[in-house]
Amino acid sequence: MDLFSQAHSLGIMTEFFDGQGRRHVTEEAALKIIVESFPQPTPHRLLDGTVVIRTGQPARSRLGDAAKLPVSWTIRRGDEAVAVGKAEEPMIEWPDDLPVGSYRLQLIDASLCREELPLIVAPPKAFGGEFDRGWLLAVQLYGIRSGRNWGMGDFTDLADLIELGAELGADGVGLNPLHALFDDRPGDFSPYAPNSRLFLNALYIDVEQAPGFQGGIDTSALESVRQTEQVNYKAVAALKWPALRAAFAAFRAGADAAHAAEFVAYRAERGELLERFCCFEVLRHRFKQPWWEWPEEWRQPDAARFRKMLQGPDRKETDFVAYVQWLAERQLRACKELGHRLGMKVGLYLDVAVGVQSDGFDAWNEQGAISRSLSVGAPPDPLNTLGQNWGLAGFNAPGLELRSFEPFREMIRASMRHAGAIRLDHVLGLKRLYLVPHGFPARQGAYVQMPFDALLAATALESVANACVVIGEDLGTVPPGFREQMADWGIWSYKVMIFEREDNGHFRDLDYYQPNALVTLNTHDLSTYAGWRSFGDLNTKRALGIDPGETDEERWRALGMLDEVLRHNGIGQNDVHSAIGFLSRTRCRLLAVSLEDLLGVVDQPNIPGTIDEHPNWRQKVPIALEDIAGAVDVAALKAATAERVSAAGMKQ
Repeated sequence: MDLFSQAHSLGIMTEFFDGQGRRHVTEEAALKIIVESFPQPTPHRLLDGTVVIRTGQPARSRLGDAAKLPVSWTIRRGDEAVAVGKAEEPMIEWPDDLPVGSYRLQLIDASLCREELPLIVAPPKAFGGEFDRGWLLAVQLYGIRSGRNWGMGDFTDLADLIELGAELGADGVGLNPLHALFDDRPGDFSPYAPNSRLFLNALYIDVEQAPGFQGGIDTSALESVRQTEQVNYKAVAALKWPALRAAFAAFRAGADAAHAAEFVAYRAERGELLERFCCFEVLRHRFKQPWWEWPEEWRQPDAARFRKMLQGPDRKETDFVAYVQWLAERQLRACKELGHRLGMKVGLYLDVAVGVQSDGFDAWNEQGAISRSLSVGAPPDPLNTLGQNWGLAGFNAPGLELRSFEPFREMIRASMRHAGAIRLDHVLGLKRLYLVPHGFPARQGAYVQMPFDALLAATALESVANACVVIGEDLGTVPPGFREQMADWGIWSYKVMIFEREDNGHFRDLDYYQPNALVTLNTHDLSTYAGWRSFGDLNTKRALGIDPGETDEERWRALGMLDEVLRHNGIGQNDVHSAIGFLSRTRCRLLAVSLEDLLGVVDQPNIPGTIDEHPNWRQKVPIALEDIAGAVDVAALKAATAERVSAAGMKQ
């Protein structure tokens, strides 16, 4: 099979047209790397791919032209055959009584051609939420100031934010990704470039609440990191990690019986996955190289070797990694439970990154399903004429199919553990990913088709099991029918007011916004409302030598058109509460209001395309947590969101 035929069999599009209608053909050298980065897929001769069944709906699959009738089939769950049948016609009618879950489908035709594929039985739709309309307080947790944290926001601050949100009438708190980063690389602090999406960032732990913590902290150093205008991750890590080790040593020497039992139960619950993560972290510290350069025996996960590590000389270190994850989990779980007690309809709304760093745990743990030598990105467009390379490894379709989509489900499940809603960043990646081989310019990537239906089914399955709403970040241009298919599976859309404009630039009116969506003024990658109205974003980008993509004249026109739609709806002012009030009237069931907007912050949290030129993911809010309630115009906020707060749920 030649290279282009191989690429086609893997769903790799060897050419595409960009947003300006220009044709791009992937160079053969780049295409060869993409092809070789994927595991060898199961040949599809009898069926064309994963079978998806939605409960309560008829399900049938047409056999391929190469199938020789009759075709016998068996549906297995583990070692158990749960259904068998024989197709005498080229159409298979699937059983309608299979419980939701993941299965393996085995087929054999009259010529003894055998095939095995995943079969997913999913709910008809993802979890839809048990509320009408509500709103969320959106926060960059790392940027919270408080009189007690250790230089960056932590889970105790999050608990206080939940209480503040409840007082303001919010139904939850939305956060930046909380994924695990690299404890020995505090400079790698982007929450969207994680070590693992399966575990948590330990720097969010409130060390003083850790079982075993006994004090003894340098108060002057602590006060110094609290007073910085930006988060100094290196200094925070230098304080937190020794304190966590000291707490662990005390916990190990004489843990309270209840805490010890809780720790054991947590390790049992997370099981082999946690054991692998603990071993990986110890090995990563030992070898100090990317995992593909480790000694051969450690380049692949190995259960037998892990058992020896967990019980041998490395036990103390692996126990420490588990202890740290337990602390993070128990503190985040306490926040979830607090939101539930306060009657919040959502509780925590968590963000899920589109990929992981190639030298991190997830890429090592799932080497078949995650392609470490490819980076997710975007092709050239009018704003990024060279294309984009995000430096993140993503899932690949053949590897997911071989593993019955368990790596994807595991990632979704981990994200939902403590959340009432999650946002999937770049949800278009469930249908197709633009992948760039390492060492090649972004324009030399290629689109790769993903098993959209199967991934939507897996998402719906986990969503219902965890009672968690799923919101897909679907900004920008998407293929025809994409949003309709998402909606059919119950995945909500993501609406950003600043983008919701007609071709002539006019802002869309209230009746445009559909119910199953989250609506917001902006995102972490866009200007704050104060920055947008004051041209702060345009001025900042120009000062950095970045084309803002908009002239001052165009901004003045946009401001005028926003005022126009506000006036059309009887809103005579254009301050942030007026804009919030407008969005509050839409049918969108969730509204997210950023803390930065409520505090009048001008600078945005992140400017895409910059690294050190702008303090991305480092800015602290200007007001300490203890003083936020006094700094926010509570009366104006409650008036703006009044339609979203039921009489029974109004907090005074």
